[in-house]
Amino acid sequence: MQSQTPTSFPPPPVLPENPSLITRLRAGLQTLKVLQVAPTNPAYGAVFYDSVEIGRCEELAHQFSRHAEGRRLLAEKPSLSAEELDLEALGKLPPGTFGYEFARYYREKNLQPIETLSPPKNDAQYIAKRLRETHDFIHLVTGYNIDVMGEMELQAFTLGNLHLRTSLLILLKSVGSLSQHIPDFDTAVFARRMWAAFRRGADSRQIASFHWEDHWETPLALLCEQLVAPSEVWN
Repeated sequence: MQSQTPTSFPPPPVLPENPSLITRLRAGLQTLKVLQVAPTNPAYGAVFYDSVEIGRCEELAHQFSRHAEGRRLLAEKPSLSAEELDLEALGKLPPGTFGYEFARYYREKNLQPIETLSPPKNDAQYIAKRLRETHDFIHLVTGYNIDVMGEMELQAFTLGNLHLRTSLLILLKSVGSLSQHIPDFDTAVFARRMWAAFRRGADSRQIASFHWEDHWETPLALLCEQLVAPSEVWN
């Protein structure tokens, strides 16, 4: 979704040092209300991930330390925020490459890269930042749209792939209002699509430690084959 400026909303809640589970859940629910309207708001996104997902990000950091790809990511900490992404340069790459198609995708969807308001203080916060920055990358390689159904499918995929609590929370929080946003909403069809997306995520390679920056010139079709399991075809 298109980025909102940090001044569009009041400041998000501030988490104290070593917050309790109740405090983190309360902050997560408060920020989720804004993220449902502006899902790429950087200030609220950071607090949401810190409140709900930081424990899982600590687990991912520990997992990354066990393999070369993850260790390199934690050592180099590359950024894909708005300050580092040169969409104009990527748009000059050959058509069909990941970089070209990514730039075209952002242009056609009128999207903006995530802004980073403050640098991460540790590996877990860096992974949380990385997950926010690569949200639209996963849209591109999975083919899930950025409409309501596509966003829910992406959350189900991410739940299967990374076991993120945020994905489960978003799915549970949104399911009651989906009929207001999806024409001819069918609960059974929705459930089947979410289950298919979840299984697809579980069958795909873990995407969190992937070095997207190394593959701007890789054909997008090849990248999709390498990263994600085939999708079910829906009429």
